This record gives sequence, structure tokens and C-alpha cells, in this order.
Amino acid sequence: MPYELKEIAAISGLPGLYRLLKAARHGVLVESLDARAARSMAPARNKVSLLSEISIYTTDYDVNVPLTEVFEQIHAHYGTELPVTNKSGEAELADFMAHAVPEYDRDRVYLSDIKKLATWYGIVSQHLPHQPADAVADAPAAGEPLSTGGAIDAPEPAAAAEASANPEAATAPKKSRKKAE
Repeated sequence: MPYELKEIAAISGLPGLYRLLKAARHGVLVESLDARAARSMAPARNKVSLLSEISIYTTDYDVNVPLTEVFEQIHAHYGTELPVTNKSGEAELADFMAHAVPEYDRDRVYLSDIKKLATWYGIVSQHLPHQPADAVADAPAAGEPLSTGGAIDAPEPAAAAEASANPEAATAPKKSRKKAE
């Protein structure tokens, strides 16, 4: 996947794209993907759509193309600079989409969706590094735990070996309920 879209989101009622930083009690702390990189709180009432979960309809009703693959195809055809913007004409946008995703469903993918796609790709290509698809490895790095995907650090090997050798060191001492006399 050329662009890492797992933490990039579009938020209803707010323009542009945002990087999700942290979940909060009343919403999500986000950072805008623009020159300012302003941090703000997106209220819980707004719909947050992760770009990694968005896909484009195709002529086959059972198959949709994920946005990550669409961005990869756009990058292969056009690089980081697109020949269209959200202000381009209808024919130009339809031609752009036909080159990027030839099998897209022309009845269910609206002109507004193509404009949004062009805008999002422009933002993502400016603010996120592109990685070639063959350079991205799906396997976790050495020392990275498999169950958490690297979100939680692995314990130190020396501490783990010491704890397994001494079972009393792993348990906390029990407190007595009796008062000292």
C-alpha cells in the first residue's frame, strides 16, 4: 500500500482530511492535514470516516475497490500531481476516473465523489510519504510482538527470563489483615 491511510479520516461537517491522534471522552483529538497542522477536537456527533475503510463501487456489485488501491493506481498513472481538481469539468473528471479505475460504476459513483477523491488524493500526496508497494512489508519487524502489531512494546528478554526462573518474583507479597500488636 503506497500511502498509510489507517489513521487518516474525513470528518462530516469539517473541510479537509485529518490525522486521528487520540480518542477522548467527548470526541476525537485530530490534527489537520494542511500547512498549519492545527490540532482540534472533533465532536462525537460528527461522523468520522477512515480513508482505509472507504471503497469505490465497481460494475461488479460484489466487488469494491478500496481507496488505498485507487490511490495506488492514481499514483501509478499520474504521480503526485493530478491533471484535475475539484473545479474541473465533468468530462475531465469522468476521464480521470476512467483512467484511474476503469471498472468503476458510472451509475453509483457520482461527480461529487470524484471531486472528493481528487481533493483527498491531492492532500494525501502532499502530506504523506509515498512508499512503493513492494517495499512495504506486512510482517512485523524483529522484536515486534505479533498480537498487537507493535502497539505495545515487547518485554525485555532479561526481565522475562528472570521472572520465569523465579515464580515468587512474579507474584506480589500478600498483605496480612491482622494489625500488629
